[in-house]
Amino acid sequence: AALKGGMRFQVSAALREGRVTPTELCQRCLSRIKTTKFLNAYITVAEESALKQAEESEDRYRRGQPLGVLDGIPIAVKDNFNTAGIETTCASNMLKGYISPYNATVVQKLLDQGAVLLGKTNLDEFAMGSGSTDGVFGPVRNPWSYSRQYKERSVLKSHSEDEEANWVITGGSSGGSAAAVSSFTCFAALGSDTGGSTRNPAAHCGVVGLKPTYGLISRHGLIPLVNSMDVPGILTRCVDDAAVVLGSLAGHDPKDSTTVQDNFKSFELPNLIDVSKLSIGIPKEYHAPGLSSEILSLWTKAADLFKNAGAKVMEVSLPHTRYSIVCYHVLCTAEVASNMARFDGLEYGHRSGMNKSTEIMYAATRREGFNDVVRGRILSGNYFLLKQNYENYFIKAQKVRRLIANDFVKVFGSGVDILLTPTTLSDAVPYMEFIKEDNRTRSAQDDILTQAANMAGLPAINVPTALSQRGLPVGLQFIGRSFQEKQLLTVAKWFEKQVKFPVIQLEVKKHSHGVSQHQKSASFS
Repeated sequence: AALKGGMRFQVSAALREGRVTPTELCQRCLSRIKTTKFLNAYITVAEESALKQAEESEDRYRRGQPLGVLDGIPIAVKDNFNTAGIETTCASNMLKGYISPYNATVVQKLLDQGAVLLGKTNLDEFAMGSGSTDGVFGPVRNPWSYSRQYKERSVLKSHSEDEEANWVITGGSSGGSAAAVSSFTCFAALGSDTGGSTRNPAAHCGVVGLKPTYGLISRHGLIPLVNSMDVPGILTRCVDDAAVVLGSLAGHDPKDSTTVQDNFKSFELPNLIDVSKLSIGIPKEYHAPGLSSEILSLWTKAADLFKNAGAKVMEVSLPHTRYSIVCYHVLCTAEVASNMARFDGLEYGHRSGMNKSTEIMYAATRREGFNDVVRGRILSGNYFLLKQNYENYFIKAQKVRRLIANDFVKVFGSGVDILLTPTTLSDAVPYMEFIKEDNRTRSAQDDILTQAANMAGLPAINVPTALSQRGLPVGLQFIGRSFQEKQLLTVAKWFEKQVKFPVIQLEVKKHSHGVSQHQKSASFS
């Protein structure tokens, strides 16, 4: 019961009242990680340091001096955030064995609040992907693949071999973090969100996924993908918990010049919420090709919920968002080409044994260290940045990005408070079906509904809404005005209360032996 409770109201209260100790809670989560090892959600599990942190938290509770709501709460962190003393790999051969000398600002802030860091979660290599299938440690399995809800509705439920081949993806690239929260191994997890990498897996795994406004949370220590769009993301099991974590992370960081200068005031979300004075926008461009009829129906029902509660619901237009993915491909690969230049084998990370010359060593290191996806993006980015291509591609993409951002400014300027859209085109697809298409094709399809919010730097949240006919989670997305997280989360909480998303009934006994080729990831240190 403690593992499945909400962080703010159930678990934190249980810790304060002594009904459970931080050490007991940590041990239960570590045990849960072992029994759900087959999900491949974790790359590294920091058992020893986690238990030490839990003991320190227990001392504070004994003295009646807890640091706050997060004190003693087990959390996980995506493996592209630097963590002192714990390996940071980005799920790549390039950084296997790399241990950072410092913590990312967001990690340090969580530790300063007494949170217990259980380990680092799996992802697509260097966060490039939308399935959490392309990392060197193997794909992450969606916990809902092993839920009673999915098995009861799946045609193949009676055949164990077919069931093994029929497991579905988590989405990505923060799939490990989403799976960790969904499978009750932790209460909150950090992801990163550049084009939807927190909201996409949140939708597929039935959890809350928050992408804050660009600049509200520090990126210092987050290994960069696209500096101008990267945002640390928050994954929790309810909206209230996302607000708690946001409150502990947001604010200026002198180590990140892109963070907001003003002090951030943390907030509690009200229990009684009135949405009757709100104006909800339904962007017609989000009725995108490939949107399943099931999600379209849920989207319509959600709009009706707001209308019946007295809110004004109106169709709006964001005409340039249809160019978002093409624009993103140019800007993303250009920044990737620049960011990946630091991995050269000279200072840290993998270094090739081919050392006849610096040039040969440099080339061999990058060939051995990066997978095809990363190398492909580097090649594309350098092409777009060539002198003869710079104006036609990179500059033009920047201009289109401005048009996309202006579309949102106009809509919010017209009186709309919140935009309501789908998060994904469909529920999670089976792994064997997902890998039939290449990474770039899949990413272009899967980011189509989430990417524009990153282009504009706006806050957005996925709220789990219902189960599909196959018994898999489906989520809807709310997009808010810049730095209006309180309003966004308040609306999200109201919606969460209305839909009453079911708790996953995860069956782990039959699978606790694991799947050998994907078990190497969870190393207990």
